[in-house]
Amino acid sequence: MTAQIGGPGTVLAEDRVRAFVAEQLAGEDLDGRSVCLVVPDGTRSCPLPLLLAAVHEALYGRVSRLTVLVALGTHAPMGEAELAAHIPPLPGMTVLNHEWWEPSTFASVGTIGAERVAELSGGLLRQGVDVRLNRAVVEHDVALVVGPVFPHEVVGFSGGDKYFFPGVAGADIIDLSHWLGALITSAEIIGTRGITPVRALIHEAAALIPSRRRALCVVVESGTGALHSMAYGTPEAAWSAAADVSAQVHVRYLDAPVRRVLSVIPEKYEDIWTAAKGFYKLEPVVADGGEVILYAPHVRTIAAMHPEIERIGYHCRDYFTKQWDRFKHLHWGVLAHSTHLRGAGTYDEVHGERCRLTVTLATGIPEDVVRGANLGHLDPAAVDFAAFAADPDTLVVPQAGEILHRLRP
Repeated sequence: MTAQIGGPGTVLAEDRVRAFVAEQLAGEDLDGRSVCLVVPDGTRSCPLPLLLAAVHEALYGRVSRLTVLVALGTHAPMGEAELAAHIPPLPGMTVLNHEWWEPSTFASVGTIGAERVAELSGGLLRQGVDVRLNRAVVEHDVALVVGPVFPHEVVGFSGGDKYFFPGVAGADIIDLSHWLGALITSAEIIGTRGITPVRALIHEAAALIPSRRRALCVVVESGTGALHSMAYGTPEAAWSAAADVSAQVHVRYLDAPVRRVLSVIPEKYEDIWTAAKGFYKLEPVVADGGEVILYAPHVRTIAAMHPEIERIGYHCRDYFTKQWDRFKHLHWGVLAHSTHLRGAGTYDEVHGERCRLTVTLATGIPEDVVRGANLGHLDPAAVDFAAFAADPDTLVVPQAGEILHRLRP
């Protein structure tokens, strides 16, 4: 059973949030058990201090051990000051970054065979995978996901079991799942309800986790941190309920495509690896031959944790698939990120690469680095907000990265 409160037109008061958490956790057999809370990093809008305080109030003194594990995926780790602001210091609670770069972090929970991967992916991939994730999850009796649900470029809608894979997962399953999403393409999969092939693969991997899995999935009012709704239950059921609400509040529809988007990136995205969400959420509404400008003067690096992206550059999917022998040895997750930001396009030996859109960075990254990565460059000081706002062919999007923009059917 899934319990749910709120909805698209609702903003939940703090006392109602606390009461819901208390009621749901009171009904769980948790006395004397160890609990690992898997939570988002700072790149997700979420009233995490409120949620964790409510969970702590419901569990402290009941459980034998309470650990918070920050689901970085392959993002940069949060520093001590960032963690202190992100997660309230509460007694009896240990806080850990998911140290995805450290092999001793991981435990294997099994494998998914090549034939099963082929079945789940609709034949797009046929490769077995060792399912590894942070050992803190398997070394606790219960793994409780606490986090938001938004439209997502790899899986359709984020949240639920995605906090395990890729949130606290090993490289093999991350690469496989992200490349599967890239083969389908971001524009095709983002905001898709139901069980996408990537979601099916994630659910298959999560079923191997020996711990009891639960999830508190929330839908956040983007830009404010207020909650529209909360759902509690198994990760699969709670995620599905939350995604139904997210599909109503996190998607904006336009009647016609635009020629240009000025995507204003909030400071929570500190590099292009994360700021690229400002492209993913806008690509579907830009006309062929149009442009997306990512305005982020605070961003000074493409991807500190993934420097190989600067050598590979940003390219459409077919650039890689039609030259697979050149690229198959690289991290598929990096290749996937490359295609997601470059968007739709074609490649052949005669005409080379032809991409549907121009992607321009107005950031603090040096021009030679930007152009070397196969992207356009614009001095952020030259961006005239008033002129862009007055231009009928330009859509200016503040706080970009969470609200998906689509053309009305």
